[in-house]
Amino acid sequence: MQAPAGRNKAALGLPRRLTARDNRRRAVMTTKKDLRCDWAGSDPRMLAYHDQEWGVPLHDDRRLFEFLVLEGAQAGLSWQTILNKRDGYRSAFAGFDPARVARFDRRRIGALLTNPAIVRNRLKVESAVSNARALLAVQKGFGSFDRFVWGFVEQTPKKNRWRRQRDVPASTAESDALSKALKQRGFRFVGSTICYAFMQATGLVNDHLVGCYRHDAVGRRHAA
Repeated sequence: MQAPAGRNKAALGLPRRLTARDNRRRAVMTTKKDLRCDWAGSDPRMLAYHDQEWGVPLHDDRRLFEFLVLEGAQAGLSWQTILNKRDGYRSAFAGFDPARVARFDRRRIGALLTNPAIVRNRLKVESAVSNARALLAVQKGFGSFDRFVWGFVEQTPKKNRWRRQRDVPASTAESDALSKALKQRGFRFVGSTICYAFMQATGLVNDHLVGCYRHDAVGRRHAA
């Protein structure tokens, strides 16, 4: 059906025919979204995590504690496994409120070990509780856990320029130093590799590949 003379399709509520320029713009946008870090894969939850969270600088102590717990829980497992259990962890660990988790007693820990919504590993569960207590001590000494951990990158995200996934290191001098400092303060499940994964997740370092469409974007965005 043609629009009557003197009236365009927009006025009639009819869809506008896409021009060649529109098609090129749409193709570019689609292509950019397809340029992700290799590890993101195709799972919707992994894609959402990569696109919306990974590498975005975090400065909220509760969110930082969340990733400390989750990265520790991942040891020996895949990150996708942990993402699939994230809601379970949030419920089991009091919304990742370190002050509440620090008060978990032996009975509460025992109940967690029967909870199928989390990884039921005694050492990992117990470390989450003891780490909450250690985090409260850091807050008392440094004002916030945020100020403490960000001090290992001089309070500024370190922006790397890796071109291939295999070039991204498993640990660095900064993660070695963070790991050592955390262990000295009583934290557990904080080896250098876990610490570097924590630093990547919380934006202390930007390890999105330079070809990933998120590489430049995360540097302009800060989470709470």
